Formats: sequence, structure tokens, C-alpha cells
Amino acid sequence: MSGTKDKAKGLANEAIGNIKQGVGKVTDNDKLRAEGKAQELKGEAQQKVGEVKDAVKKP
Repeated sequence: MSGTKDKAKGLANEAIGNIKQGVGKVTDNDKLRAEGKAQELKGEAQQKVGEVKDAVKKP
């Protein structure tokens, strides 16, 4: 997978995670909030992987 794809997937996961956290907070659902936080962190990690891949590709 290219760095750009990793960054895009990471951004999507981060956004979905933030939405889950918000819904969990409004509905007082701790499990959903935790899932959202985990997905947000996964997205952040994916973005970092994409940045590293792009940096390695540059001459």
C-alpha cells in the first residue's frame, strides 16, 4: 500500500473514531467511547506509517 493510501485510511479511521467517541459521550456509552478512541489511535498510527513510506520513497 502506498503512503498516500495509508494516510487516507488513517484519516478516515481517525474521523470515524472521533464520531464514535462523540456518540458514546452523548449516549453515555463507555464501550462506544473506548472503541472510538481505539479507532482514532489506529488512524493516527496509519497516518504515521504513510508519512514514513512517503519519506522513504523520496530520493
